[in-house]
Amino acid sequence: MQKITTFLMFTGQAEEAINLYLSLFKQSEIISLTRYGPNDESGVEGSVQDAIFSLNGQAFMAIDSQIEHGFTFTPSMSLYVTCDTEAEIDHLFANLAQGGEILMPLDSYPFSDKFAWIADRFGVSWQLSFSKSS
Repeated sequence: MQKITTFLMFTGQAEEAINLYLSLFKQSEIISLTRYGPNDESGVEGSVQDAIFSLNGQAFMAIDSQIEHGFTFTPSMSLYVTCDTEAEIDHLFANLAQGGEILMPLDSYPFSDKFAWIADRFGVSWQLSFSKSS
């Protein structure tokens, strides 16, 4: 695994988010997933205690936090995806924007032929980019 790994903290939706992301990106898999057990007082039974998964070969970590925090995900930290085709960016946008928030609509911008910035329904921020010249 790489030395620096993006760590995502959810509050009960980690597995749902991981499964969505795995369904959208090629060469993706759950590397390990541990759930809280029935007598584990530190977490809700069945929720994700810790998970390592990869999206197109890039490793990520995720947990379901049992502690209420005064913060969540913020767009100032986002996952940047360089798409190979217009069909790919359209597919990712349609699925990640569903139930989320569009921060910059899918459109042509001076820096990208087709670009969108969204926060998915879990609050994770994604920048999607496609350039015909790449």
